[in-house]
Amino acid sequence: MLRIEIKEGENIERALKRYKRKHRNIKVMQNLRDKQYFTKPSVTRRKQIQKAAYIQGLRDAEEV
Repeated sequence: MLRIEIKEGENIERALKRYKRKHRNIKVMQNLRDKQYFTKPSVTRRKQIQKAAYIQGLRDAEEV
């Protein structure tokens, strides 16, 4: 459960912004979407390898 302590004299918009940032950083919505259905471990590994290869390709292209 997320808790945001509002400091004395702090604007509510600023506290809401901190809440949204904390919510995004702990990936609450991403975890909910991932757990809606079962994904085989081999599929998960394959996606991780594909993502790593894609990122490495971007970095290689940037160096050239």
